Amino acid sequence: MNNIRRIAGAVWILLGIAAAYFLIVEQAIPLFAKGDMESLVPAIIYTFILSPIITGGMCVFGLYALQNEYEL
Repeated sequence: MNNIRRIAGAVWILLGIAAAYFLIVEQAIPLFAKGDMESLVPAIIYTFILSPIITGGMCVFGLYALQNEYEL
């Protein structure tokens, strides 16, 4: 079971990095490129609010799983 947790921890870290890439590169940069105010507000929210919260949470959860903090 601990091996499964460690593998899941690595998967969570990779998902956190993938979420950051998707939010910034696929969502925020095209909205910044448009340049109008209706697109700028969601781009700022994606970049400075959602991306750190989602990425940080997933990576910390994965790190704890790798360090066996969830051991029974």
